[in-house]
Amino acid sequence: MAYRRSSSLARVSMTVVIGSGLLITGTLMSSATAFAQQGTAQAQTTSEPTLATPVQTLPQETPAAPANLTAPPADTAVSPSPTEGVAMDAPAAVQRSDIPHDLSPVGMFMAADWVVKSVMIALGLASVATWTILLVKTLQLSGSKARLRRGLAVLQEARSLSQAAGALQKRRGTVPDMLLIAARELKLSEPALDYAGNDGVKERVSSALSRIESRAGRRMTAGTGILATIGSIGPFVGLFGTVWGIMNSFIGISQSQTTNLAVVAPGIAEALLATAIGLVAAIPAVVIYNVFARAVTGYRQQLLDAATAVERLVSRDLDFRKVPADVRAARLKVVTE
Repeated sequence: MAYRRSSSLARVSMTVVIGSGLLITGTLMSSATAFAQQGTAQAQTTSEPTLATPVQTLPQETPAAPANLTAPPADTAVSPSPTEGVAMDAPAAVQRSDIPHDLSPVGMFMAADWVVKSVMIALGLASVATWTILLVKTLQLSGSKARLRRGLAVLQEARSLSQAAGALQKRRGTVPDMLLIAARELKLSEPALDYAGNDGVKERVSSALSRIESRAGRRMTAGTGILATIGSIGPFVGLFGTVWGIMNSFIGISQSQTTNLAVVAPGIAEALLATAIGLVAAIPAVVIYNVFARAVTGYRQQLLDAATAVERLVSRDLDFRKVPADVRAARLKVVTE
């Protein structure tokens, strides 16, 4: 139930984070676009009277003498000076030079400022850590499960604790550790069995096996907390990069003194790239965490089965302790046949 609750909470939190990020990004992009369109409309309305001014200043007069017909009328027209033309073309040239033409992921990363670059690098390292944990924990979990299955098979076939310990003497894993601890506890408690009974040794063996089981479970869950952390904060880190990139877009509008949307586009592209990297780092982390949570739950169940099998062998050895050796051998032979 705890695993289902954690999985549902993880899915709900992931949905809320992605939805809030997309909502904030869309709001900022729409406001930037509206601001650019409003500035463009104002620029067009202010430029229309200046274009009509030279037409209105043209003189409408009749020639008074034939000598005036030969005079060049071009002196009365207002022509822009070369310096004014250079001044009008300068913002466009600066604007074209400042806009990065490479809108690929690598180009946008190189064109971003140090804050957005730091966010992207941190999210990239988080993604690398996620896939590294996936590889390491997959190998560790698969090997531990294989050894545990072999140990369970030996425990099911064994008729006594010593027989199971002899079969797994040269093997490594949790089941040999359980058999070793149980045999040691029986050896230490053997002098008091005739006086104190079997209940005390059974409780001590059960307590020791539960400690081994808990330690093995913690060893399997080591590193999965990093996946939960990446899945939780990854979208928020990407959202921070988004907000910072859009802030740079507004700053670019104010510094370039132009309302062209091409000035806003690079900053928005960098912001969206940061959000995309955050989602790429967070979504696999959540999925891998849920997969490992299910796998570790199954592994712990197998550990419980192994501990129960060892307790059965201990109880059987205690029951057969006062039985004569020949009778015990005959009974075991009948059972095996």
